[in-house]
Amino acid sequence: MAQTISKVAKTLAINVETIRFYERRGLIEQPAKPEVGYRHYPNDTINRIRFIKRSQELGFTLNEIANLLNLNDSPCGQVQELAEHKLAAVKDKMVDLRRLEKALNALLAQCQSNEDDSHCPIIDSLQP
Repeated sequence: MAQTISKVAKTLAINVETIRFYERRGLIEQPAKPEVGYRHYPNDTINRIRFIKRSQELGFTLNEIANLLNLNDSPCGQVQELAEHKLAAVKDKMVDLRRLEKALNALLAQCQSNEDDSHCPIIDSLQP
């Protein structure tokens, strides 16, 4: 059953502006405005918004989601390739985050053993 934009937003727990933004980005189509009353969004559009939100939760950007939506009728291999690239990027970020965690732990350890309150090891490490 088709719903107005405010009902769609409430159903999906998103802002009306999010729906309008997706329309401007071409991720969903804006329904035609009837002569009287409000636009009504069909179930296909509501499901498409759900897909967009789930994809964002998995870390896909809107550009990547647009590609996924365009690949909807494509062979699974193309979709798999896109997902593999995303997984590789996530793994790279995890390596960087572990490196950052290690560096921050080392700096915090230096702070904890710092007896000279006139300088901070963290500030000292950031200066050229």
